Amino acid sequence: MTQLSLSAREILEKKSVEAGAPCRIDSGGTWDIKTMALPLEGIEPVTVNMALSLRTKVVLSSYEDGLVRISSEGFSHAEEFPLEKAPFDSVFGLFFACVTYFGFHGMRISIKSDSPIKSALGGSSTALVALIKALSRLSGLLGKKEMTGHEILHLGYHLEDGTSGGNCGIQDQAAAVFGGVNLWTWKYGNNRSLYKRESLLDSAGIKELSRHIVVAFSGQSHVSARINRGWLRDFLSGKTRSGWIETNNIVRKLAYAIKEKDWNRAAGLLQNEMAIRSDITPDALIPITEKLIDQAEECGCGARFTGAGAGGSLWAVGGAKEINHLKEIWQETLSPVKSAGILDCRVDSRGVR
Repeated sequence: MTQLSLSAREILEKKSVEAGAPCRIDSGGTWDIKTMALPLEGIEPVTVNMALSLRTKVVLSSYEDGLVRISSEGFSHAEEFPLEKAPFDSVFGLFFACVTYFGFHGMRISIKSDSPIKSALGGSSTALVALIKALSRLSGLLGKKEMTGHEILHLGYHLEDGTSGGNCGIQDQAAAVFGGVNLWTWKYGNNRSLYKRESLLDSAGIKELSRHIVVAFSGQSHVSARINRGWLRDFLSGKTRSGWIETNNIVRKLAYAIKEKDWNRAAGLLQNEMAIRSDITPDALIPITEKLIDQAEECGCGARFTGAGAGGSLWAVGGAKEINHLKEIWQETLSPVKSAGILDCRVDSRGVR
């Protein structure tokens, strides 16, 4: 082992270390990717996202010196490697990269998520944020200063962007770190901070919003990297850029409709964003999600896919009566689909902890 590595076995034998973080739903996703946001920083690219009570928990426990073992619910096999030989391109490569950054070995990492696997709710980024928090907490037990939320977000984004080869967004990690309902303005050209955060609702507003949204899983997993690459190619070529700029204007208006608790206006704006998205990102929709979005609009609600779509999850907003009616329709539509259904969740004001 190198001098930069440190066994965590003895301290974790006394007590395991835990941390948990929320996943998210969003509007204006993809604008958080530097490829898009940096050249057009002048238009103030934004994303609105809402943390959900579907949380991902990471537990660090003792293991054999020199080794790191990682397992996660929903994955059939764990991965175990000596720290100095851990791959950064395997199923759990991102998490091995994170552990290598901190330099710990002699630990078992267990991941458990309330959200379905590959459901486009930001699951891997949420797990990464929880892992960084747990490792920072472990460092604190050894007398080092624990990381702030801003530091966790900064590290999480750069780890994920680096190990993925670039074109990684930051909104998933941002929601996981801070929780709540936020309007994010992306500022990659700013040498002090990559983002500006505006909290849109207090605790009472978050509780009210939870009565005006519904979240569902389509039953089909997705792979966001492949989908995003195509969108970025079209953006860089100029083919879809005007459409993206138009969606950005809509998302900013959506943020303030949410802030004013104008749920009917929010529904209409989400419909507007979805109409443009259907044109510039048609591969984000699959037959079942397209049907669910149409059903939402017929009920007077607005709905859109989460993350990069092409399966995964979707969410809707509208008046309380309309949302309750939509829940019944969505549940009936999804009942024949394996693993699909309404997700039992609410908006969560808590970030990583």
